Amino acid sequence: MAGAALLRAIQPIAEGITLQRFAFHQWREVSLLHKLLAPLRRWRQGSWLMDWGDGIAWVFVTATIALAPYVSTTMIGWLMLVSAAFWLMLTVSDRAEGWLTPLHIVVIAYWGAMVLATVFSPVKAAALSGLIKLTLNVMLFMLTARILRIKELRSGLIMVYLFTALVVSVYGLRQWFFGADALATWVDPESNMAGATRVYSYLNNPNLLAGYLMPAVSFGAMAVFAWPKWLPKLLALTMCLTSSICLVLTLSRGGWLGFVALSFVMFILLVFWWNPHFSPFWQRWTLPLLLGGSAALVAASIVLVPPVRERVLSIFDTRGDSSNNFRLNVYEAVFKMIKARPITGIGPGNEAFNQIYPLFQNPRYTALSAYSIYFETTVEGGVVGILAFIWMLAVMFQQGWVQLGRLRALVSKTLATEGYWLIGALAGAAGLLIQGAFDTVWYRPQISTLCGSFWG
Repeated sequence: MAGAALLRAIQPIAEGITLQRFAFHQWREVSLLHKLLAPLRRWRQGSWLMDWGDGIAWVFVTATIALAPYVSTTMIGWLMLVSAAFWLMLTVSDRAEGWLTPLHIVVIAYWGAMVLATVFSPVKAAALSGLIKLTLNVMLFMLTARILRIKELRSGLIMVYLFTALVVSVYGLRQWFFGADALATWVDPESNMAGATRVYSYLNNPNLLAGYLMPAVSFGAMAVFAWPKWLPKLLALTMCLTSSICLVLTLSRGGWLGFVALSFVMFILLVFWWNPHFSPFWQRWTLPLLLGGSAALVAASIVLVPPVRERVLSIFDTRGDSSNNFRLNVYEAVFKMIKARPITGIGPGNEAFNQIYPLFQNPRYTALSAYSIYFETTVEGGVVGILAFIWMLAVMFQQGWVQLGRLRALVSKTLATEGYWLIGALAGAAGLLIQGAFDTVWYRPQISTLCGSFWG
């Protein structure tokens, strides 16, 4: 009884935090900006080109996703700039009906926290450069969130990404079989893994490749259920297995942890999705048996496969492993940076970090980032930034859970497909967030464009 009363007391607070009670339609009706843009909306009604606006937007986003692994970050930046400009043109001339959601609000709040960090940054020019990059990512999110409302465009974008990831994975497997030059010291030279090949494919970094392939694993697995007929299902299974094997062969410890987290979240959500169709026995025991079997498989891999055991045990060798030791020294400097500017941070972006970090770094431990998206966010935006970031993640998962429950209650053949894509997105996000606890590949455009696209 006391627990139920506590839940009833907490529920209004939780609903407020996750913006469930925010009246978006009322905001639009009283918005001065909405009224000022009315002439542009009348212009759009007579524009033939803008009738195809969502399709054109899909082309821009798809080009960004398809080219990201192969082109320079500068080229990706130009593609994002074009996408941002087109989103702005679409938005100012739109009827503004239904585009604003709780997730939009918290993304804007996070962007606002970084604007505040830029204003109070000790290196404003460098922080402004980072803010511009963040703004392009936010606008890509806004544009993709718009087109993902359309079923055909959503399925097409996922398919393009899966085919791109398949090409990237196949090249990574080729590196494993035929060898690849290490472009950096990715393995402790004093460990038993010193001579191991870590694949990196077209992305030139195994940790970055692991993060890039994570959504391909979850979406590929979901495509097995979502795509009709056996030939597409076989293709989806091939995509999932190829991406999974290539991810494992990166030997990225953060990637492995993310892969395990992704798998567990995917299993839990699949059981939730299928649960109404199970018998009472399987409704009770499917999840414990599945998670127990998965944990046993992971444990067996660690015990029976020497390379896996070596890499996993190195996680717990704090100062004995060179990579761990390096990160710990970076973290010490990062904590000093946070202590120096705890409220609004130093400002967003790697340029601001590169200018401030040398003032706090330990000798011989030069770094380009905080090696953790949580520490990096706190350094860049202070307490304000990390709270906005946590708020954004909380709303994202809460909204995903609510929508998944809604789709399950209204399940049909069409809605089942959308449920699977949602499961893939949530599982992929969980994997990247776990990897991000120990690396900052999240901020690289090859992955940030995926985050902006598939979590819109």
